[in-house]
Amino acid sequence: MTEAAALPGQPRGGVLSGPATARAVNVLAPNASAMTLDGTNTWILAEPDSELAVVIDPGPLDDAHLKNVIGVAEAAGRRIGLTLLTHGHPDHAEGAGRFAELTGTKVRALDPALRLGDEGLAAGDVVTTGGLELRVVPTPGHTSDSLCFHLPADGAVLTGDTILGRGTTMVAHPDGRLGDYLDSLRRLRSLTVDDGVHTVLPGHGPVLEDAQGAVEFYLAHRAHRLAQVETAVEDGYLTSSDVVAHVYADVDRSLWPAAELSVLAQLDYLREHGLIQSP
Repeated sequence: MTEAAALPGQPRGGVLSGPATARAVNVLAPNASAMTLDGTNTWILAEPDSELAVVIDPGPLDDAHLKNVIGVAEAAGRRIGLTLLTHGHPDHAEGAGRFAELTGTKVRALDPALRLGDEGLAAGDVVTTGGLELRVVPTPGHTSDSLCFHLPADGAVLTGDTILGRGTTMVAHPDGRLGDYLDSLRRLRSLTVDDGVHTVLPGHGPVLEDAQGAVEFYLAHRAHRLAQVETAVEDGYLTSSDVVAHVYADVDRSLWPAAELSVLAQLDYLREHGLIQSP
């Protein structure tokens, strides 16, 4: 879910629906909104010569979309072998149960409440289905259960809502925490520096072809927003709604509720680090 869709994001975007890398195909869910950008990206991943595919984030509970995902896989001569979730927000996970029924697959996620018929996911796990290798990267912050999936064969990372293809994501207070989110962004930056990741396959918006640039943009944006919030408090804007009206004045008002969640997370972070006083 985006915090502010009007913000620019990285400009080197690409595919919205269709092939994105040698192993990744996007099927765009029809749930476009100010919060979901063009809609949820449901990713079908498979080795080029494999008959088995992995689906990440089936998306909303929309039978037509779920059957379309299956149809795209079948048109490529594949069947779905496993379903994975980046996190539990409904625009990513609500359709997982129905998708599992339609495909006969198990669902793996960090949150036990989202798992169906299989074990969970944790740091260091490697998912191998049909010869495909996906490395699990814990990235809490947007939510406590957020995960990314590193696809080393394509130099790509599937980021869910941790990094979007356009704009910036919200830290969904109180479940999301800004300190965790900043650590997660640094973890993703290390993938771009040390592990050859160059492409972001996001949960919303277009593919980003400069992964390191995207991470640096997010870190810089968070530092800028945090400084703005700290200054606003020092200037007497003491409630989260007052801070939103002051700091996010240039953002569409329909996004202010999401912005307020991020502001609450930022205020918590500033208090925890002794940068502002507790009320």
